[in-house]
Amino acid sequence: MIPRPIQEEIDKCGGIPGLVGRVPNDQELEANAAVHSALSDVIRIKILWLLTIQPLCVCVIREIIGISDSKLSYHLSVLKKAGLIRGEQQGSWIIYSITGKGTTYTRTSEHQTYPSYYTLAD
Repeated sequence: MIPRPIQEEIDKCGGIPGLVGRVPNDQELEANAAVHSALSDVIRIKILWLLTIQPLCVCVIREIIGISDSKLSYHLSVLKKAGLIRGEQQGSWIIYSITGKGTTYTRTSEHQTYPSYYTLAD
């Protein structure tokens, strides 16, 4: 049996079907999970921050991050699949830049890398 106050709130939003209808679809949830997964690694967060400063080629990112080409390629791929960065071919170079979506996950604060709706008090 559902507690009365909970049932009343469920009824206000159209019952169980109304409640279910307010949850994002699986495709949206998967995209959201991909972003959170991409942001769960310090290297990827550092790459994202670097790209907030300016677009960069792989050789500069590699020098700053200090990891092998294969590891860097993996991290860039995760960020691209999450839609946080893009790579643009310019001659023989691929120049990486942050996307609008990526920008929403960074802030001007030097130590904060999560959307502003999250607070440490939660």
